[in-house]
Amino acid sequence: VVQKALKTGYLSVTEEDKLRQLLTRKYPLEDLNAFMKLQLAVMNGYVKQESREMFCSKELSQGI
Repeated sequence: VVQKALKTGYLSVTEEDKLRQLLTRKYPLEDLNAFMKLQLAVMNGYVKQESREMFCSKELSQGI
């Protein structure tokens, strides 16, 4: 999931849900490092989140 998002520059709602499910279980350090790398990519604008785009477009359409 992380590699795909980093490669495409996009994280879909479905992929975001998969990540949430994966992070509720015990996972290796390698997965934690990948998740942190993805977080940094999102924060720096290299990866866009579908959920954030949906939220922002909803706010704009409501005039918030």
